[in-house]
Amino acid sequence: MNILNLAAGTLCTLIGPPGCGKSTFAAQWPDSWRVCLDTYRNLATDCETDQSATPIAVEIQNLLLDARLARGRTTILDSTNLETRVRAELLARARYWQRPVTVVLFDVPLSVVEAQNAGRDRVVPLHVVRELHQLLPTTGQLHDEGFTTVHLASDLTATTGGAR
Repeated sequence: MNILNLAAGTLCTLIGPPGCGKSTFAAQWPDSWRVCLDTYRNLATDCETDQSATPIAVEIQNLLLDARLARGRTTILDSTNLETRVRAELLARARYWQRPVTVVLFDVPLSVVEAQNAGRDRVVPLHVVRELHQLLPTTGQLHDEGFTTVHLASDLTATTGGAR
């Protein structure tokens, strides 16, 4: 179910630490809409968690983002997007292609993120999860950065009654 009713051509940027439910959330849309760094790391190295493959994964991500945005294709960006500079680059890319941007901020408590991470096939080290969780921006920060449409994942899942 597309609970956001995304307009055609929208770049929907998911923001949150590993284990917060981004990929589960992204799974409600067609696979072709999903752009995911983990997938490109895996394609480059046979390992989604091999951080040494991040630079090439980002290049692949950006090529696909440009291809999709240039064609007005709705895109779900499934990666942490926790760094301000990364979000600024994404905003600039969407503006260049004159596409709307929506953010889903995964405002999941650290205890829930830790528990969900522990139950995954590929567990991210706890110290990394905690460090990344501390980088979560506020909705105010995201608005200040230039994002006009920001949704909290907690509101979206409360609306549907579903869990991440």
